[in-house]
Amino acid sequence: MKIRSKLSLTFLLIVAANLILFSSVVYFTSEYFRQKDFYLRLSDKAKTTARLLIEEEKIDAQLLKLFERNNLTSLPEEQIIVYNSKNQIVYESDNRPDRLADQLHLLERVRQKGEVFVRYGQREIVGLTYRYDSKEFIIIASAYDEYGLTEMRHLRTILGFGLVFGLTLVGISGWFFAGRTLQPISEVVRQVEQITAFNLNQRLVAGKEEDEIAQLAQTFNSMLDRVQKAFEVQRDFVANASHELRTPLTIITGQIEVTLIKPRTPEEHEAKWKTVLESIRRLNNLANNLLELAQVNQDVSTITFQEVALDEVIYDAAKLLTTKHPSYQMIFSFEGDTATSQPSLLVKGNKSLLTTAFLNLMENACKFSQNKQVEVTLGVNTEGATVTFTDQGVGISAEDLKHIYEPFFRAENVKKIHGYGIGLPLTHRIMELHHGRILVSSELNRGTSVVLQLPKLF
Repeated sequence: MKIRSKLSLTFLLIVAANLILFSSVVYFTSEYFRQKDFYLRLSDKAKTTARLLIEEEKIDAQLLKLFERNNLTSLPEEQIIVYNSKNQIVYESDNRPDRLADQLHLLERVRQKGEVFVRYGQREIVGLTYRYDSKEFIIIASAYDEYGLTEMRHLRTILGFGLVFGLTLVGISGWFFAGRTLQPISEVVRQVEQITAFNLNQRLVAGKEEDEIAQLAQTFNSMLDRVQKAFEVQRDFVANASHELRTPLTIITGQIEVTLIKPRTPEEHEAKWKTVLESIRRLNNLANNLLELAQVNQDVSTITFQEVALDEVIYDAAKLLTTKHPSYQMIFSFEGDTATSQPSLLVKGNKSLLTTAFLNLMENACKFSQNKQVEVTLGVNTEGATVTFTDQGVGISAEDLKHIYEPFFRAENVKKIHGYGIGLPLTHRIMELHHGRILVSSELNRGTSVVLQLPKLF
């Protein structure tokens, strides 16, 4: 069921429940006052009859019946019976010679309560006691409230037709109102259906009102901004990765083709194959970097975190780097007292990812420095542990610093130095996974300083 139908039906049911409740209250309240009014009239009629019969000596039963037959104020199907203390009939109307008092045991009930109001079928019955001259009489009066019941039937008809008409009107207006209310949503849906991967720059327009639908459109536009940015990053990533992968493959293909043009000496073959081997190593290194970057951007739940000692991780990364590049040098130091800092260097992290991050930063620092050195300083503060990598290299301009976390971005002053522009984006993502921060400061031809801040374990 669509939202418009649900809203219309819910609105109709709520209004119907309220109208039925209101109609019921009106009807039963009217019925209560009708009965009360008729009982009062019937009681007055019974008391008047008893007073004329008992207190007026000149009026006997026959004369009273004559009065009743010619009385224009008599109630429809009126019957009045007067009993003495021995339950003998003293007076009885001659228009309805029934015995309702015996059938309903009214005499016993009146003697117990003093006054009784009963409805029997469509007849209203009043039983009451009347005392005069130390004598007690019981008067049973009954009649048919023709006028009142007719009015109640009319009221039921009016309420019934009013309920049907009102609900019909409410249903139509509710359907129209729901459609008008949901029209902006329908417009939003129509606009969303027009957005594809080829026009992600299109945005939703939900009018100038600041309602929930406008907020929904704004939220969706914010999501589209993120999706568009992700698409652009992915597109650039694929383009750059394709370019970087194509370069070593082109070199390998060219070297093999040149080698096969004419016969070569063993020395020439060895030189060519060394060039091919170096290209394959670069290609393998690029593939590994791309794989690592893809892995850290996947579901975080697949990554295992445990207690890790930062100094041990840094030493492991240094061993890997010196094995790969024997000419690179790392200078290690501690801020403050080593004995007190040692326990605080424990963090909750993934050893493999942290090793990759430290290895990237140390390799970049050495690669872009003429002295091939990097200073690594471990420190502790109130927030956790810090690792600072400082070099005396070519540095990064202020404009290029804004883009260093974009995959495959390379500053203008280092494009002649071999690299892929993956190390810093990968390190930045690893710091995010560890709820840490990376701070980079640099000056051209003065060097670069990278600070990693990791939250403490306890």
